[in-house]
Amino acid sequence: MALSRRLFVTTAVASVSALAAPGLPAFAAGAPSDRSRIPVSPDDTPDELVRKASRVRPTARQIAWQALEQTAFLHFGVNTFTGLEWGTGDEDPNVFQPTGLDTDQWARALRDGGFRLAILTVKHHDGFVLYPSRYTDHSVASSSWQGGHGDVLRSFADSMRRYGLKVGVYISPADENQYLHGVYANGSARTTRTVPTLTEGDDRAPDRFYTLPATDYGAHMLNTLYEVLTEYGPVDEVWFDGAQGHIPPDKVENYDWDSWYALVRALAPDAAIAVTGPDLRWVGNEDGLARENEWSVIPVKENQYGRTDWALSYDTADEGSRDALVTARPTTDYLQWWPAECDVSIRDGWFYHPDQLPKSVDDLTRIWFGSVGRNSVLLLNVPPDTDGRLHDTDVVRLREFRARIERELPSDLARGARTTLAAAGVTVDLAAEHEVDRVRLAEDIRHGQQVEGFVVEAWREGAWDRVATAGTIGASRILQLPEPVTARRWRVRVTGARGAVRIAEFGLYRSAV
Repeated sequence: MALSRRLFVTTAVASVSALAAPGLPAFAAGAPSDRSRIPVSPDDTPDELVRKASRVRPTARQIAWQALEQTAFLHFGVNTFTGLEWGTGDEDPNVFQPTGLDTDQWARALRDGGFRLAILTVKHHDGFVLYPSRYTDHSVASSSWQGGHGDVLRSFADSMRRYGLKVGVYISPADENQYLHGVYANGSARTTRTVPTLTEGDDRAPDRFYTLPATDYGAHMLNTLYEVLTEYGPVDEVWFDGAQGHIPPDKVENYDWDSWYALVRALAPDAAIAVTGPDLRWVGNEDGLARENEWSVIPVKENQYGRTDWALSYDTADEGSRDALVTARPTTDYLQWWPAECDVSIRDGWFYHPDQLPKSVDDLTRIWFGSVGRNSVLLLNVPPDTDGRLHDTDVVRLREFRARIERELPSDLARGARTTLAAAGVTVDLAAEHEVDRVRLAEDIRHGQQVEGFVVEAWREGAWDRVATAGTIGASRILQLPEPVTARRWRVRVTGARGAVRIAEFGLYRSAV
């Protein structure tokens, strides 16, 4: 399948220590580390900032997440039935009536579309919860749907695992319903709270309770997280945004990020916390597109009870270059491995609206190259309709999208080819001339992100001919050549790097589009 990893030259590269080209570090071996953040001092020189950036390493959960490449979002809730994108919190729960709910259909469609993890909006900004919670009446239990016994989260989690997909949950920090009930943004102090907070008739017997600082609403979120993370099986991604409720400007809820993070780590240690979280960041737009040169190591600051935040703005065009590290230094607390997740909806809205149509295959393909092809993970929203199914038009589009990507990168011509390590580069001999118009590269990110510039060259007419040039590589860089190039020997030559470079993938393709 086109979405899987192909040629890996890590062993060949890591087993040889080559002399570096002038001004470049050597390709060398070394044990990977788990240093995901390194402190920054205001006195750090530009060279010291670069040295620190070169030593930052992803955690195991970040490596596992990056390998997913293509993940799905499922926005589903009362908004699906009211036609709103941001609910009000005072909806009648009985409006939620997905009488044809078929989460197996969701899972099949996503699996067949090439997705490997799906995230469900367990609670959006309106506060309506898609499982029967002990801590709110604004939930499926207050709807007549399935006699008040419905549980979308359980059905979703079971279906995803049945079809081989990982499970993610989105729990919005904003909560219009809890505001109406005087809990959200009520000005309460952060005090020590016990989680789970047992309720009347509670049949749970936890083997461990957690004491964490939180406001009244922060405690409500902790109890919600506890239910979701202990009663529905393993969770691989917990997705928070930073939205505040649509409330008066003199009202604000300072979120208890440190306590929320701590509870997720305790209950789901393998789960990546996104995108207002320490593991993954929002790319900065809702177009699904990463920057041309997307760094996974960027300067961050810590604020609002431990929230990981950008030292530069979230929409800065350059988050991680040498210049960016220097510019951000006065407000930087750490250089951190904080890779980008690119979210976008297949339709104009995040929730289903019958008058909207899915994006074209061409648009989705452009987005895929602009996210997966730029060191990021694509998060594509596919909203279930009012029947509780993915619309047939969207299901067909997902299959067409996967088929298109498989035609874009149909077969790696470099698989099994003779590979040679040279100073600051890797050469592949295809044994015969082939037309190539797609090049896929990856660094072994267990050893950080090091490449700042590279060229791809083909041996033609007795000399190396430059056919493409770019900046970063990271976990995945895919180049679309403007026209096919015919050659037998190919090489990638690193022209700038922060530390020892390890090329894990050098794939060559002739698209069938």
